[in-house]
Amino acid sequence: MRFGSVCSGIEAASEAWLPLGWTPVFYSEIESFCCSLLKQKHPTVKNYGDFTTIGSDAGSIDVLVGGTPCQDFSVAGLRAGLDGARGNLTLEFVKLAGRLRPRWVVWENVPGVLSIDNGRAFGAFLGGLAELGYGFAYRVRDAQYDGVAQRRRRVFVVGHLGDWRRAAAVLFERDCLSGNPAPRREAGKATAGGAIACLDASFGRLQGASGQDANHGHSHLVTDVAGGRAQERNVLTPTMAVRRLTPLECERLQGFKDGHTAITFRGKPAVDGNRYKALGNSFAVPVVGWIGERIQQVENLKGE
Repeated sequence: MRFGSVCSGIEAASEAWLPLGWTPVFYSEIESFCCSLLKQKHPTVKNYGDFTTIGSDAGSIDVLVGGTPCQDFSVAGLRAGLDGARGNLTLEFVKLAGRLRPRWVVWENVPGVLSIDNGRAFGAFLGGLAELGYGFAYRVRDAQYDGVAQRRRRVFVVGHLGDWRRAAAVLFERDCLSGNPAPRREAGKATAGGAIACLDASFGRLQGASGQDANHGHSHLVTDVAGGRAQERNVLTPTMAVRRLTPLECERLQGFKDGHTAITFRGKPAVDGNRYKALGNSFAVPVVGWIGERIQQVENLKGE
C-alpha cells in the first residue's frame, strides 16, 4: 500500500503504517520544526509543503491521509468553520482527493466539526467526498481505548472509492453496533478499540484478538495533549509533588517511540516548546495504526 500524507506534522501515519509494510510517497508540511523532523526521519520522501499545490503528477497512491487544521472547528477556537482560512483546507483536502483518486481516504479532526454551523460544514465535506464517488463512514474514537494514557476524542472519516461498506467495515467492529454502552476506564472493562474484531459479514471471516484492560496501569497520567500543549500538564508523583509533563511523557501519551521529537533543530537540540506543539497537533499513533490494520484486512479480503 502506498500513501500520501498531508498536514503531516511529525508523521504519526508513517509511525503506524510503516510496520505494516506500507510506503510513504509524499508528505506535505509547512511548519519549520516538523519539516526538519521529516527531513531527518524520512530523508527520501518528498515534502511538498503546501498541499494545495500537489498535482496529479505526485504519483499513484492507495491512501490519502490527513488531519486538516482544527482551530476553525474547535470549541476553543473561533468556530469559523469552512469559512475560516484553516477550515477551508478541509475542502482543499477533498479537491486533492479528486486530483489523485486514491482508493482510500482517511481524515481526522476534533469533535467540534460535527456541530459547527449545525453540522452543515461537516456535511459539506462529506458531500464533497460523495460527489467524487467515495462511500464513507465516520466515527468518534477515543485514544484512551487504544492503549495510550490520555482521553483524546477525535472524529475519523474513512472513505473508499465506490463502496461505503468497505469504509464501514474499517471503522466499525460488529460489537460496537450492538447498542451496548461504551466501556468505562474506571470500571477497568475490556475496550472495543483493543480488539480487531470480526469485520462486516459482507467481507469475510476475520476473527480478532480479545480486548485489553482499559486502565493500562497509567490512569495517573490521563490528560489531553491538544492545541499545541498539554492542557492538563500536571501529574502527581509518588511523593505527591506536582510537576509538568515532560516531552518524553507526551511522546508516550501519543504512542510515539521515546525521543521521536528530540531532533536537532536549527543547529541545536529542539526546545521543549516546539516538541509540545508538534505532539499536541499530531494523531495518536495507535489509533491511526488500528485504522491502517483494518484497511489492510479489507484489502486482503479482495483475493478471497
